[in-house]
Amino acid sequence: MTEETPGFDEKPDVPSGATPDDAEPQAASPSSSGEGAAPAGDASAQIAGLTAQLDQVRKALEERTADLQRLQAEFQNYRRRVERDRIAVKEIAVANLLTELMPTLDDIGRAREHGELVGGFKSVAESLETAAAKMGLQQFGKEGEPFDPTIHEALMHSYAPDVTETTCVAILQPGYRIGERTIRPARVAVAEPQPGATGTGKAEDESEAADEKDNGPEEG
Repeated sequence: MTEETPGFDEKPDVPSGATPDDAEPQAASPSSSGEGAAPAGDASAQIAGLTAQLDQVRKALEERTADLQRLQAEFQNYRRRVERDRIAVKEIAVANLLTELMPTLDDIGRAREHGELVGGFKSVAESLETAAAKMGLQQFGKEGEPFDPTIHEALMHSYAPDVTETTCVAILQPGYRIGERTIRPARVAVAEPQPGATGTGKAEDESEAADEKDNGPEEG
C-alpha cells in the first residue's frame, strides 16, 4: 500500500469566476512597471540632444548669413568702384581727344574773327564744333568778366581808370572745360584799377565840396 505525498497534486487557490491562467499576468506586473520608467529618461536625453543640435545649426546659420551679407557688401563696393573707374577712364579718353582738337578749334575761331569762315570750310568747321560740344566740350572766357586765377591765365597786364577790380579786357585764347573739369584755362589780357585812382578821386570830391562851402551864394 503506497503512501500519497500531500500537497503535490494541489492546485493554487483561484478566485471564483477566474481561470488559473489569470494568475500569471499578475505575477509579471511588477517587472512591467520598471520597464515603463526607462523610456521616459531616454526621451529627455533625446530632447536635450536635439536641442543642442538645433543650437549648433542656428549658430552655423547665423555665421553663414553674416558671411553672405559681407560678401554682398563687398560686391556692391566692387561694382561702384568699377563704375567709377569706367567713367573716369571715359572722361580721360574724351579729354585727350578734345585736347588734340583744340588747335584746330582755335584756328576756326580766328578764321571766324577775320571773316574767312565761308563756303564749305564753314560747314565743316561748324560740324566739328557741334561734335565737340556733344562730347561735352564747353568754351569759356569773355571780355569784361572778373579775372579768376583758377580758370584764367593772364598773359598781358595793364592799368585802366574805368575798372574797379582786376578784369579781363581781351581774350587771347578761349578756355575749355568738360563738365566741372577745366582742360585749358582762358588766356587773357587783364587790367587793374589805376594806382591811387580811388584815393585821388576822393580827395578831389572833398576839395570840391569845400570850395562850394566857401564860395556859397552872397547875401543881398
